[in-house]
Amino acid sequence: MSIATRPLAWLLLATTFTMVSACGGNGGSGQPAAAGAPAPETAGPLIIGHRGASGYRPEHTLASYELAARMGADYIEPDLVSTKDGQLVARHEPEIGGTTDVAAHPEFASRKTTKTVDGTAMTGWFTEDFTLAELRTLRATERIPEVRARNTMYNGRFQIPTFQEVIDLRNRLSAELHREIGIYPETKHPTYFRSVGLPVEPGLVDALNRNGLNRPDAKVFVQSFETGNLRELHKELKVPLIQLIDSSGAPADLVAAGDKRTYADLVTPAGLAEIAKYARGIGPAKTYIVPTSADGVAGAPTTLIADAHRAGLLVHPFTFRNENQFLPADLRSSANPTDYGRAIDEDIQYFKLGVDGIFTDNTDTAVEARREFRTP
Repeated sequence: MSIATRPLAWLLLATTFTMVSACGGNGGSGQPAAAGAPAPETAGPLIIGHRGASGYRPEHTLASYELAARMGADYIEPDLVSTKDGQLVARHEPEIGGTTDVAAHPEFASRKTTKTVDGTAMTGWFTEDFTLAELRTLRATERIPEVRARNTMYNGRFQIPTFQEVIDLRNRLSAELHREIGIYPETKHPTYFRSVGLPVEPGLVDALNRNGLNRPDAKVFVQSFETGNLRELHKELKVPLIQLIDSSGAPADLVAAGDKRTYADLVTPAGLAEIAKYARGIGPAKTYIVPTSADGVAGAPTTLIADAHRAGLLVHPFTFRNENQFLPADLRSSANPTDYGRAIDEDIQYFKLGVDGIFTDNTDTAVEARREFRTP
């Protein structure tokens, strides 16, 4: 079986998965995994289902999160944004034109607008202009259909979930699969949402408290690309925090404050020492660990993992994907950017380099890589 076809075949053979209904209340049918499914791993490196199993289902849907858990993810990762009435929902961005069917709803045509989010102009529809009840009338769509055409077969089938629904799904699957599924929420654009009077942090803290998850031993990480809100959350949360490090630019809160530090400054030894004062780890773009040139050629690994570990920080890089266009040139299988390349080999490389976990769109690929990595 080729690498290009293996993940889909694994899914068909190793999971029993009944899709969430179009009205989406409980995240799925609760069918158990097939008897032949591989036993879930319990030791690191951790496998974090990036936006769920977004290589196979539209991202940030209960269907995507459930599939990631059934494939063996240790954690599922919801990005949190706010609605007009202050509810936390799972979307990658406040702009939802690219991930829902909102453009097909004439009743919302007048809400299309242009806003500046963290210095970038965006045109579309924004969650903060919709109540939760209004968002419930929309359905999710595949964000990158040109890359993941198969995922478009699920367009229009799943609702936008609330954070509480993600927690409820996590609780149900933990009981059903006989292992605790972790959650790894990200506060999206906190400076922006604070500027429009809808900060995401209070709702996050309240949800974790209400569900008994604000404790040191809870299987929860909280992450952000900004620094200031993590410092504030450090005062309120007992769960570990992760400082995300984007591949370029600077944290929006530092830019807004006139602070000249960039993400590159945060991964210096001095920057890592500062992060260690409020966070348990970092989530860097994977090219901070294995740089690639403009033509995709991989270079020699950096010292970032060792530097972070020396500062007492975990390292959870992002994002690992199967398609050639997301892989370094030497791991691509063909000239077709959407074909699957040697993604298992890339995952194993990072495991060997010493990462503590990875964010992946393809949970089954990472599970196989971890199995190979841990097999003597």
